Order: sequence, then structure tokens, then C-alpha cells
Amino acid sequence: MSLIDASGRSHRDAPVLRFDPTREEFAELLHGEPRYRLDQAWTGLHERGDKIDNLTNLPKALRQRIDEELPLGLTPEEESVSDDGETVKWLWRLHDGHQIETVLMHYDDRTTVCVSSQAGCAMACSFCATGQSGFDRHLSVGEIVEQVVRARRASAPRRVSNIVFMGMGEPFANYDRTWAAVERINQDLGIGARHITISTVGVVPGIDRLAKEDLPVNLAVSLHFANDEDRNKLVPLNVRYPLAMLEESCARYLDAKNRRLSFEWALIDGVNDRSSDADELAILARRLRAHVNLIPLNPTPGYLTRGTPMDRVYEFRDRLTGMGVNATVRRTRGTEIDAACGQLRASRQLVDPPRRR
Repeated sequence: MSLIDASGRSHRDAPVLRFDPTREEFAELLHGEPRYRLDQAWTGLHERGDKIDNLTNLPKALRQRIDEELPLGLTPEEESVSDDGETVKWLWRLHDGHQIETVLMHYDDRTTVCVSSQAGCAMACSFCATGQSGFDRHLSVGEIVEQVVRARRASAPRRVSNIVFMGMGEPFANYDRTWAAVERINQDLGIGARHITISTVGVVPGIDRLAKEDLPVNLAVSLHFANDEDRNKLVPLNVRYPLAMLEESCARYLDAKNRRLSFEWALIDGVNDRSSDADELAILARRLRAHVNLIPLNPTPGYLTRGTPMDRVYEFRDRLTGMGVNATVRRTRGTEIDAACGQLRASRQLVDPPRRR
């Protein structure tokens, strides 16, 4: 019995990939095999992240069957390395020709994988290369999980400790598959829920759903402006979910989870780095007890304005801390290989930024 037949999927549908099935669905593929074979295969693929050929405790015929019926979903097209080998970016081709990117980052105290949840993005944030490129499709559970498996294998012997959903796409626009991937990453790959962060540009229904989930993952909101007039221009989704609605949703999340909320703020030279911007941000951050991560905007071909110079980045941080806000400047990694925040899948389209006067 094949997994595709057992799952009732049509052969005209997208292929069932190696990390798509749940453990129960995977058991259908091994129908007729001893139960310990399921444990051996599942543990080898997920906990150890082995290649099929390395699962030598399985009969060769079973390895071949798994390989044929559950193909890998990511084909490497390009690998880029920067920061003296501490940052690695992979460009993957999917089964239908679409492309995504994954970034592995080594730090002194942790190793983080930044994963994509969609091919492209429909949020159209003007400063983000992915948003400039448009939306192709949602990723499957397996396509998300496989990014972590492949990056963890490449990271060895250094252990991957953190996962951030800050790559291509809006995770909450692909909520069901994203959350199923989070559960798999936590339960089967062994990454602690408190070391998994989901970033959203402000999809309120997604935040409300997250507040009801059992796993205590972290929430980060890509804010960038703390008033509706300016945020509407930079983050078009704000028109649908304005700041008052977003704040109420974040407050509900805090009440339900009692977890620290983070605001991501890409500092753009002459756009959102003025004293008045810091003041507006401080008011909102204090009300929600939010931690602020400041990120100097990384250059993309489609957005003409550059990031705030570092001396003014620190001035902005000091103004926030002086008003009682916990704020840190995030270290930029992988800029020269277009692997930094906002740079994935850069476009050639040019966009004139809204400037503050």
C-alpha cells in the first residue's frame, strides 16, 4: 500500500514529500512492516536527520521504497557563505520550479535557522525584497520542516538551537501548515518551543490563533512604524489591521500566554528613525511590555533608501531605553550574500520610499 493511496490524495496533486506525513500517515507507508521499523525510520529521518542511504538498519528494499514514494522537496541551486563561514544561505528549487531561501547563522551562544513559510510573499512591504517579488504559493509542512533538517545536517557538529520563521513569506498567511511544521520541529526534531519564534507583519487572526495554542513559542511583530498614516504606506496590511486592532490582539496574546512580545523595527534613514518615531514606539512598547529589536535596514535593489547609520541607530536605542523600553540592536548577518533581514529574493523593481518631513 502506498502512502499516496492510503492518504486518498490524487496523483494529480502536488507530490507527498518526505517530511509531509504525520507519524500516523508515515505508518501507512510501512504497512506490513514490524512496528520497530517505523520507529527506526522515523527516528532516523527526523531526530537524526539522516539521509536515506545512511539508514542502514533498514532493509535496502524499504529504503528504496521510502525514497521513491517520499521524495525530498528541496533541490539545492546555490549555497552562499559569509561572515567567515558563520552565515550560510541556501537557494532551493521546489518540485514545481518555485524557489525559496533558508539561512543558517552561528553565534557564540546559539545556532539559528531562519526558515521560509511561503514561496514569495503577498504582504507587499515596500522595503522587503521578498515583498517586492510577489507571491507564488504556500509551502507544505514537509517543505518547511525539510529546511530545518537540511540546515541542521549542514551545521553538524554544531547543534541547531533556535528556529525563526523570519524567512520568505508571512507565516500566519499559511497558518495551518506553519503550525503543523512548528509541532513537528518541536516534537520530532527536538527543538524546544521557547526557542522557536514566529514573526508576523501583523496578521491579527493569526496572533489570536497563536494565543490559543499549547506550545509556548515566541511572537515577534514586524512593526516599523507606530502610527497608522505612515505604517499604511510601508506595510499595506496595516490598512486591514490598523495599529489599534493589532495592539488589542497582542494584548490578548499576552494575557493568554504571559510570554514576552517582541517588536521588530527596521531603521530606515530619514523615514522611521526620528525622535518622534522613537516616542511613538515607546508609548506602544510600554503598554504591551514589548521588547524592541532594532535592525538597520539592509539594502535591496528594489528600495532606494538605505539603513540608518549606526551612530544614529544607537541614539534611537538610547532614546527608547531612556523612556523605559527594553531595546537592543540586532547584529546584521549575511548582508553581502543577500541573507540578512528583508533581503531574501531581491528584486530589480525600484520603489520610492515614503519620507518623513
